[in-house]
Amino acid sequence: MKLVIFGLTVSSSWGNGHATLWRGLCNALARQGHEITFFEKDMPYYANHRDLKQPELFALHLYSFWEDVRGIAKTAVVESDVAVVTSYCPDARSASDLVLNSPGFKVFYDLDTAVTIESYRLRGSADYIPSYGLSDFDLVLSYVGGRALEELGELFGAKRVAPLYGSVDPAVHRPVAPSSSYDSDLSYLGTYAADRQTALEELFLEPANRLPERKFLLGGTQYPESFPWNKNVWFVWHVPPPEHPAFYSSSKATLNVTRGAMASFGYCPSGRLFEAAACATPVVSDSWEGLSEFFEPGREILVASSADDVVAAIERDREELLTIGRAARERVLGAHTSEHRSREFLNLLGAAA
Repeated sequence: MKLVIFGLTVSSSWGNGHATLWRGLCNALARQGHEITFFEKDMPYYANHRDLKQPELFALHLYSFWEDVRGIAKTAVVESDVAVVTSYCPDARSASDLVLNSPGFKVFYDLDTAVTIESYRLRGSADYIPSYGLSDFDLVLSYVGGRALEELGELFGAKRVAPLYGSVDPAVHRPVAPSSSYDSDLSYLGTYAADRQTALEELFLEPANRLPERKFLLGGTQYPESFPWNKNVWFVWHVPPPEHPAFYSSSKATLNVTRGAMASFGYCPSGRLFEAAACATPVVSDSWEGLSEFFEPGREILVASSADDVVAAIERDREELLTIGRAARERVLGAHTSEHRSREFLNLLGAAA
């Protein structure tokens, strides 16, 4: 099968969750014998932080202006079996026009479903959704499940909608030797987001207040100067993706906090959640509908709704936490790898066709 993708980025994992997911999916599909071409607009922000220049198993086509690449893209789409347009692709609307006028199978993959729906409610549109909606696509995939699937149909006319959740490449994310740079009793890795702040203060900063002898480590970017730091909270401005395994493997436990828009829909496992679990790091997560579909609470993941829950988790016996981390890794390897998602993707294509 020939597959063409028009996406945000696969070349830079800086400040986005798209690149890591696409690398895993594209590599998994390529290993199964499929031919993939990824079209990415060469944006300065990602160009300055590019950590994948030439993929080994699939083709990456960087371009500066849509008109310069339109002819090449049209040929690729016409010759493909499946063409995919994604959310936040800078030229998503032009790419959609091209794809929908081609003979192949047409897919829209919204990796930002909660943001898409929230944007539509506030402004009546989303920049990457065609003005005519999603009704002409053969299949619409969503990174978030639950009632978000119904709303994609109600708001944008999507006729066939299915979830394709995040995943992890176990060849990239796995247990590694701890690093003194990332040693902590509880870690949190994530870019600053206003709609995570209340939960982050309750589940991360308040436990740090209560446990002054413990070390808390926060890694991420865009945190404001007004962020209420604690004396026992260490900060790493940016943790490069290749360092994520060391970051997680050096933590006694790590915290997962979901953005408000995603949590409101439920069925919203983040890529970081799978990354941490793949490293066999015990995860303490906020609660959202559908969490138990991905990890079994109490055995594979610890769920917290208050600072008390987090403190109790940190103070658990070390061996007990390690057992939870190992169980989470086993669950990931058995159900949430890039290989699993690539096969789900192919099955969804087959069912829709």
